[in-house]
Amino acid sequence: MAEINFSSRVGVWWTSDRWSINDVISRAHEIEQLGYASLFYGEAGGKEAFTQAAALLGGTGRLVVGTGIANIHARSAPAAEAGARTLGALHPGRFVLGLGVSHAPLVEHSYAGSYSKPLSTMRDYLATMDAVPPEAEPGARRPARLLAALGPKMIELSADAADGAHPYLVTPEHTASTRELLGPDRWLVSEQAVALTSDRRTGLERAHQHLHVYSQLPNYRNSWLRQGFAESDLVDGGSDKLAEGMVAMGDAESIAAHLTRHLDAGADHVLVQVLGDDPSADPLPTLRELAPALGLA
Repeated sequence: MAEINFSSRVGVWWTSDRWSINDVISRAHEIEQLGYASLFYGEAGGKEAFTQAAALLGGTGRLVVGTGIANIHARSAPAAEAGARTLGALHPGRFVLGLGVSHAPLVEHSYAGSYSKPLSTMRDYLATMDAVPPEAEPGARRPARLLAALGPKMIELSADAADGAHPYLVTPEHTASTRELLGPDRWLVSEQAVALTSDRRTGLERAHQHLHVYSQLPNYRNSWLRQGFAESDLVDGGSDKLAEGMVAMGDAESIAAHLTRHLDAGADHVLVQVLGDDPSADPLPTLRELAPALGLA
């Protein structure tokens, strides 16, 4: 299992595409100072994943930077492997390559690709990465690879052909079942959205806004059904039951307790995704308030 130098068990997941890269670097520096161990982000047509990683790694001192996830349809497997090895050589133990098959609408419309047989597509992609010769970055150890894994077959592939899994929009119970499938010697990095508010209605509004896009994607809909939610919960933006299942709401202490449930269920590391009143809200005020409750400051 490839090394990841997490300085604590809590990190951050942030969709920063609406921010300038210089502002993202500035906030990454404060995230590091607050005691959060990592910063993960997605790739859905905004900033290019590897370029952003290079900027964030260079702009911080010990923060682990992870793609959560890099879209395998955005670049060839040899290009992904070469880029990951270079970043790993420059910043040993600080870069995590999260990979995902993405979703049919994004792949077919934004990348002009073909979305079919995601499991075999990912398996072939990983095999092609493994075939890249060591001369791509002589002497460098391959950085950790995690797969966006929701269903049991992709989780099993995460154990067999990668270093672990990075589930997204899941309950602590899903984290527990993922750990069981992965076994004890693979990384498990779970994401958890949070809404820091004393008003339940405000928390639900933020959660429904967050779930709006995801509730239209088959991969997440199927995942939620496997997690025990009903078809009636999968309305646009999700039912209140789904919203409360996917988003930790309340004060700092109650949110910290929910994050701890993922760790107790077997996650090695949990990522806090802050939900504000709009998708471009600054996550730092919430992260500052959560840090003491999480034992980070």
